[in-house]
Amino acid sequence: MKLKGKTAVVTGASSGMGREIAYYFAKEGANVVAVARRAERLNELVEQTKDFEGRVVAYSADITNSQKVNEMIDEAIKQFGRMDILVNNAGIMDDMSAVGDVNDEMFDKVFNLNVKTILYSMRKAVKHFEEIGGGVIINISSIAGLYGGAAGATYTASKHAVVGLTKNTAFMYALKNIRCNAICPGAVATEIGNSEFMKNINMEGVQRTGIGMPLNPRTGEPSEIAKVAVFLASDDASFVNGQCIAVDGGWRAY
Repeated sequence: MKLKGKTAVVTGASSGMGREIAYYFAKEGANVVAVARRAERLNELVEQTKDFEGRVVAYSADITNSQKVNEMIDEAIKQFGRMDILVNNAGIMDDMSAVGDVNDEMFDKVFNLNVKTILYSMRKAVKHFEEIGGGVIINISSIAGLYGGAAGATYTASKHAVVGLTKNTAFMYALKNIRCNAICPGAVATEIGNSEFMKNINMEGVQRTGIGMPLNPRTGEPSEIAKVAVFLASDDASFVNGQCIAVDGGWRAY
């Protein structure tokens, strides 16, 4: 049990990587506050993990509201006495547009979810971690946040912002026993392709960003990302801080 006795908050936990992270954390003994808007999907997760060592609590919220973010962390502390791990997973894709075709509505919505929610949650979490003597933050970025050409301009910029927040937080709080790392997935089988802006996708952007797809060896499974998150959340990663780890099956290793 790598996470026995720990308490985690996981956003975007109703599907995909967030769901699997919450699932595997509970399997490894952590108590988990699973956060998303779709309460019915969260309740399914609670049912599926009821016999695990760790307990999963469903918490339905729109985390683009900073007050709701504060409340989700307060709920974890209320339920379990403390929070030890924060996983910022919730995110949305853009429409694959290059910068010349980005519209304000899309930019604001993508940054509100992909960046501002992470700022809100980390801002609240680090104060609690300082009180209890340390903690772990895991942010979900993307290979677009490392290399830049795998998605549209807005999504790419948002995931670069996540990388920046991760590295800065790791450095600023390293002396306070607070670790902050990012996972940068490649192609993973999740619902992010169903994001609202993908319904009116920019085909020119798709064609341009798609030139690297033949190099992708395969699509990953959400569970493969979750297992990396378990490592980063555990004491096995006690000296891993400020790292943005590409988990892409070797796609961008060329």
